[in-house]
Amino acid sequence: MLHLTEGNFQAEVNQAKFPVVVMFYASWCPKCAMTKPVAEDIEKRYRKKVKFCEVEIEECPNLAVKYGADIVPTLVMFKNGTVKARMQGTVGENILEKRVRELL
Repeated sequence: MLHLTEGNFQAEVNQAKFPVVVMFYASWCPKCAMTKPVAEDIEKRYRKKVKFCEVEIEECPNLAVKYGADIVPTLVMFKNGTVKARMQGTVGENILEKRVRELL
């Protein structure tokens, strides 16, 4: 997953050619540690169709507030720079993949 900051978020998400899934996480969060491998597995399957990124909320608190990442992990799905879906908490592989397919 591509690591995003406030400096590159705009270009990587809002100007992306593909839909984008952004995982807002915290390095201390065990649920984030459980969700990240699930997102990485799905990322491998949709590599040429969906872009997967991550934002560390303590590193980028303004982005966390802007996109409602008050619970970690929060996954925000974008299409053409617009938020299309949001999921909070631990997400299973089947649910996340279903939401990714809906994004396409």
